[in-house]
Amino acid sequence: MTLLFHELRKNRISLLIWTAAITFMLGVTIVIFPEMAGQMGEMENMFAEMGAFTEAFGMDRINFGEFIGYFGIECGNVLGMGGAFFAAVVGITALSSEESHNTAEFLLSHPISRAKIVGLKLLSVILQIVILNLIVIGIVVLLTAVIIDNPPFKTMLLIFLAYFILQLQIAFICFGASAFIKSNAIGLGIGVGFMLYMTNILSNITDDLKPLKYLTPFAYTDSADIITNNHLTYKYLFVGIAFAVIGVALAFIKYTKKDIA
Repeated sequence: MTLLFHELRKNRISLLIWTAAITFMLGVTIVIFPEMAGQMGEMENMFAEMGAFTEAFGMDRINFGEFIGYFGIECGNVLGMGGAFFAAVVGITALSSEESHNTAEFLLSHPISRAKIVGLKLLSVILQIVILNLIVIGIVVLLTAVIIDNPPFKTMLLIFLAYFILQLQIAFICFGASAFIKSNAIGLGIGVGFMLYMTNILSNITDDLKPLKYLTPFAYTDSADIITNNHLTYKYLFVGIAFAVIGVALAFIKYTKKDIA
């Protein structure tokens, strides 16, 4: 457990900054909604005339003038992107940091198996994502209860759940990749998160690219689908879970056998 506490302590500043930034941005979007509510009709008409851009963000299927439609889009932009980047960075550095920071020799000299090292580092990744989401959700729900009349908490929590699963999937995929990397790969992690986000945007624009939705976790976090159907799109969710399991499995297989510098 010493290794677990060390990982959490090592990443506490990064966790604090990401949590504060995401919470602040989401909080601002909720606080300003009452002031913007009167202008939403004009904004919705403007977005409706933007063709492919409107379809890319699902704004052709939800009412941007209602709080839940507004929240769905803004939550996707803030928690979707911010949470995905945080998860990618945490996952991609979990194992690779030992070699890039030249601490692998010290760690492996202790009476602890490599499999346990991987397991504890994976647990630290999960805990950091859980902590971020608990704080963000708690503060956002509290603000919503104070500012918005009759807030749709059930749908909001479903959206939060979708993004929590997304963060875990991206973290697990990057965690698997980190077992193959020996240098600082934060840029690679952020690149993976951005690539998955853009994949979903492209698949929303044209039907020819719809199959790409199976490759990105942003497919089952589509707020328009969640608000309309009141559930996650399971066919994309199950594929995402499979990718996450493969990522974790690769981490254990590779790290327990690799020649660590």
